Amino acid sequence: MLWAICCIDKPNSKALRGEHQQRHSAYLKEKDGAIFFTGPLQSDDGSENIGSLWIIVANSRSEAQAFVDGEAFCRAGVFESVSVKRVRKGHFHPERAD
Repeated sequence: MLWAICCIDKPNSKALRGEHQQRHSAYLKEKDGAIFFTGPLQSDDGSENIGSLWIIVANSRSEAQAFVDGEAFCRAGVFESVSVKRVRKGHFHPERAD
């Protein structure tokens, strides 16, 4: 099953995000087998990261929740909100991304 995990950063958390970036990257590398897509959410003008989006493969909501609970930004308190939703594969056009 695919699960979309959308996390929005707390205001003024850029420094905290930077402080845990290396641990975040290491965690995603460790969990690469479960990742369908991942990328930072950005402000409208693209000047700063404001959250994280992961689409992962997990057998249950609790497994998807465990994925985000173990992630460095989440553990460090970077996120103001976290949403975990099951998603069904639909249209997919990776060639349209820049």
